[in-house]
Parts: sequence; structure tokens; C-alpha cells
Amino acid sequence: MTSIAGLPDFLLYLGTAALLTGLYLLIYTLATAHNELALIRRDVTAASVSLGGSLGGFTLPLAVAIYNARSVLDCLVWGLVALVVQVAVYWLVRLVLPDLSRRIEEDRMAAAILLGAASLAGGVLNAASMTY
Repeated sequence: MTSIAGLPDFLLYLGTAALLTGLYLLIYTLATAHNELALIRRDVTAASVSLGGSLGGFTLPLAVAIYNARSVLDCLVWGLVALVVQVAVYWLVRLVLPDLSRRIEEDRMAAAILLGAASLAGGVLNAASMTY
């Protein structure tokens, strides 16, 4: 059946993306000064908004990396670049708002929306730059 001939490659790239996304969430949540998952479990909306924006900002360039990849190794390398960019975006926003984590812990949406928007913007620029 030729209709599912690409299934092994699909599963390989999907598994790679899932692994990279899990790694991203682990590293990003360790890099931030607040515990997103604990805050989300307590219904702190600001934590969900900021983490959601960051996750979108990571997965967009990851999708572009998968689309353009010449190999799984290529995809892994560019996925790791996307991870580094997102952590850098968080630290840049912290330069502007040194009390960013406290604001998110207090469920203050302005800080969360800024971080989420900056994360998405970083992801869009990162994805657009992947023109290899």
C-alpha cells in the first residue's frame, strides 16, 4: 500500500517532536523562577497563559524544522535551537520585568500576556529564520 508508505518516517518525526517537546517543557520549567505546573494546578491563569504562549513559540519553529529537515538529526539540532531561543526570550522579558515570576505567581495577567506574546513573537521569528 503506497498510501501509508511514509508511515515509518511520520512516526519517527512525530516521536522526535514529542521527545523534543517534553524536553522543552522540562528545561523551560526548570529555567523559570516559578513553578508553572504547580501554579496551573492551583488555577493560576497567568501561569497557563505564559506557558501556553511559550509552548506555541517553541512548537512553531519545531514544525518548520520538521518540514525542512533533511534528516532526524537535522530536526533535532534545529529543535534544540528553538528551545534555546525560547529560554532566551524568557530571560529577556525578565530583564524588562525583574519581578515577572512574582507577578505570574500572583495571577497578574499583564505580565503573563507579555511573556506569552514575546514567546510567540520569538517563535515566529525563529521559524521564519529557518530557511536553510
